[in-house]
Amino acid sequence: MNVNKIGKKTINIANKLVNNTVLIIMLALMSLAGYALWDSNQLHQGADKSKYEIYKPRSEDEGQSFADLQAINDEVIGWLTVYGTNIDYPVTQGEDNMKYVNTSAEGQYSLSGAIFLDHGNNKAFSDFNNILYGHHMAKKVMFGEIEEFANKEMFENNKYGNLYANNIDYGIEFFAFIHVDAYDGSVFRVNIKEENQEAYLENIIDKAIHYREIGISVTDRIILLSTCSSNSTNGRDILIGRITDETYDDPTIIQSDDNSSRYTNTKDNISIKIPLAAMLLIIVFIMLILVRMYDVMNKKRGQAI
Repeated sequence: MNVNKIGKKTINIANKLVNNTVLIIMLALMSLAGYALWDSNQLHQGADKSKYEIYKPRSEDEGQSFADLQAINDEVIGWLTVYGTNIDYPVTQGEDNMKYVNTSAEGQYSLSGAIFLDHGNNKAFSDFNNILYGHHMAKKVMFGEIEEFANKEMFENNKYGNLYANNIDYGIEFFAFIHVDAYDGSVFRVNIKEENQEAYLENIIDKAIHYREIGISVTDRIILLSTCSSNSTNGRDILIGRITDETYDDPTIIQSDDNSSRYTNTKDNISIKIPLAAMLLIIVFIMLILVRMYDVMNKKRGQAI
């Protein structure tokens, strides 16, 4: 009789240990998932264009807000906007091409980095070809939308942008989208000699997934927006445009009768997004359900024994 009781108690203790271990593991995994979600959200919030909006050069304030950003970080050299996308960021340039991989435009450590000009280019964007780099990130931040130009409709519907550099607004007219290897020296090189510029342009046209005839020539300045590709390990997606003295209107802005401007609703504005707080509440709710299930299971096992 005593042996049976001892056996039942041993089994009961063993069951509780197993159950407790499983519960702890499940709660730990749920907590880890919650932290990962929070951390990811913090990363993307830090890279969202809205963070830098107050610094964007505007004619009505004569670029004072932009000057404030340059006062914070004197390696900020310009501003890039690609109409029809969320690409609307300050541009930096470091002594090498590594600094702004993990440094924000405000000069602080950041995994999302910053948009930066190749260190070998002239910061006034006066070179024949000027290469900008940015991280390919989810939630359409930084250069996360570049890969969408592989879609013909996206490429055809979003032709223009703006580059602010050297206290001047320039237009950008996009004419090509290419996908290349990260080590393709025929594309990733600057300070191209005049006699090699024609071959460089022909190489881009040959590699183009999409190409628009705009009469591009070696007398033009071109700009390449490069980011990692999600389709291959060492792949790079590059949107290429011509820098022009003529600026273009942003089609996402509607001028109202009082001459003030407002942004039109894009698909991002009307999409349904679950806030981070709601996601965390869902995780907590699931954890409470698991705890409740655990209590019920323990009671049933106790009754069975």
